Amino acid sequence: MPQKFFDMLFIYDLIVQIANFSLKVIALFNPKIQLFVDGRKSVLEILKDKIKQTDNTIWFHAASLGEYEQGLPVIEKIKEKFPNHKIVITFFSPSGYEVRKNNTVADVTVYLPMDTQKNAQHFLKLVHPEMAFLIKYEYWLNYLNQLRKLETPTYLISGIFRENQLFFKWYGGFYRKALETFTYFFVQNESSKKLLFQLGKTNVAVSGDTRFDRVATILEKDNSLDFIETFKNDTLTLVVGSSWPKDESLLVDFINQTSEKVKFIIAPHNIKMEQIQELKNSITKKVILFSEVETGRDLSLQDFDVFIIDTIGILTKIYSYADIAYVGGGFGNPGVHNILEPATFGVPIVIGPNFNHFAEAKALVNLEGCISVSNKNELTDAFSNLIRNDNIRHEKGHICSTFVQMNKGATAIILKHISQQ
Repeated sequence: MPQKFFDMLFIYDLIVQIANFSLKVIALFNPKIQLFVDGRKSVLEILKDKIKQTDNTIWFHAASLGEYEQGLPVIEKIKEKFPNHKIVITFFSPSGYEVRKNNTVADVTVYLPMDTQKNAQHFLKLVHPEMAFLIKYEYWLNYLNQLRKLETPTYLISGIFRENQLFFKWYGGFYRKALETFTYFFVQNESSKKLLFQLGKTNVAVSGDTRFDRVATILEKDNSLDFIETFKNDTLTLVVGSSWPKDESLLVDFINQTSEKVKFIIAPHNIKMEQIQELKNSITKKVILFSEVETGRDLSLQDFDVFIIDTIGILTKIYSYADIAYVGGGFGNPGVHNILEPATFGVPIVIGPNFNHFAEAKALVNLEGCISVSNKNELTDAFSNLIRNDNIRHEKGHICSTFVQMNKGATAIILKHISQQ
């Protein structure tokens, strides 16, 4: 490597250390950042305790919950293929780690220590992975540099590249060097492959998005929830997933005003008591919270019109009871949340206008399985049409389920290639 690269790496390392110190200060005033900082304090001790130098290990890194779910099909297959290896999963974000820290697929699940040279050296010495997998993105330069030095086979899975990334700027040479670490790139689309080709990278395959494999397997699981079955009571049900206040302000108007015979299940993105209570108080129909059901009180769930899910971890199963789904996030940034989970159940989907950064949402809007709305009137029209017209509802749902089935297979492509190495 040229000296200029190492000079830049030194500056990068210094910046990360300054950022790390700043986060410790911010953590005093921000609970989420406090989780981010505190969760990293004991990582190296956990690794020392759980991994012996004689263990064979494979490392997967996910930025957050979405990337973990995206990589899960590959993690599960790798675990099957290498049953005597310990699987190590790292997260960057608390929103991933705190939700999936007790997963059953990994032997060790920890936060990824901040990307300093010292941390990268210590982490990789303790984990000593035979293979490393980065899911979708997150190109931590010190970790990649250490993986290259150790000659560890390193793979990017479900990768996606865009022209506006640093790799493709005239001043992005420092970041382009980091790409030399990768043994192979498994990318989601042809445009990503072409961009890598422009950089002279031929170790690239278009495998597609492993999220399709994950959501397709959901159909094979037991998705039953007795309390949702009771609430639904054979009534047409609209499930709202991962909603934000901007979504809810429009949805509440529709819920309060509609005379249609329909039930609503709302699973907000943020489970904060004051926001949940505010949402409940804004609805004029009979509302019940999941936390009220959990108390064990004798409640006649079938008599309620709206069910607010003030917990996490059950939304996927709830989608199996949906006749119509609304997926939130599309009225804010970065945009709409995961639409593939309701899609795999063959449910027509309504979303907000901000979806252009999400290939699956763009595709399903173009295929007309998903409807994008920009205001209250459009939302009312979309819901009313889907509620009143069984044929339209079923047709759009069929488009969604077919779309998922037609796009699965990325995991098999990745595993086949790795098996040939």
